[in-house]
Amino acid sequence: MPAADAAGGGHLLERLRKKGSVTLGLAGEQPYGYIGTDGKMTGSSPTIARTVFRRLGVPRVEPFPTDFGSLIVGLNSQQFDVVAAGMYINPERCAQVIFADPEYQMLDAFIVPKGNPKNLHSYKDIARTGARMATGVGYAELGYAKEAGVTHITTLPDQLAGLLAVEQGRVDVFVGTAVTVRNVVRQSGTTKAEATAEVTPLMKGKPVIDVGAFAFRTPETNLRDAFNRELHKMKKTGELLDLMRPFGFTEHQMTEITAKEKCRP
Repeated sequence: MPAADAAGGGHLLERLRKKGSVTLGLAGEQPYGYIGTDGKMTGSSPTIARTVFRRLGVPRVEPFPTDFGSLIVGLNSQQFDVVAAGMYINPERCAQVIFADPEYQMLDAFIVPKGNPKNLHSYKDIARTGARMATGVGYAELGYAKEAGVTHITTLPDQLAGLLAVEQGRVDVFVGTAVTVRNVVRQSGTTKAEATAEVTPLMKGKPVIDVGAFAFRTPETNLRDAFNRELHKMKKTGELLDLMRPFGFTEHQMTEITAKEKCRP
């Protein structure tokens, strides 16, 4: 694939239109982007991508499953064209890729044993009790836990592995995004674990509201800007929420925060 012309905003959109397809990097995390039990790509991000790219003249979307920690490396090594995994925007990631404006905002939640025996409702509770915590590889929750003083941290492949670890007593709590945690607990029908209420993480003593977005290679500003234009139209009409609602999102998760705001150090 030829290198993008950074000064001109890149040519990837033109190439995708000629090819007729775009490849999406997925991280196997519900509800953002994953391969369903039928073997087909699904999730809020692929659903949004299908609509946006069709309107940009790219009729097909193809999956490229990988683990979350490999998404940025895979994007920048051109294994796929776009990260479609609900990736949180933060300054560290903004130094490596460019983001569309976010499609959602999100707090965290915990998977705990039924009855929440350690009474875990915050990261500070996890640290105070010495609870054994797990979360996903590369998740933002790792930083929040360390900030709160959590010392017993394990990383697992996904939220289902986290649920099983809690059910089996291998960890005391699995930490993830609120919608992810609620969905896996509800869909599993578990009687051994439950989801807590939403948890607001803190960094340097200040509450953090995370936002998730599509990520693009740094030179490809033309593609990112075209994607943003369609995304903003969908926000304005309510179509974005309609597409995301089947995956557990509510009006509470809709946001007007911009990528520029979240990229600031």
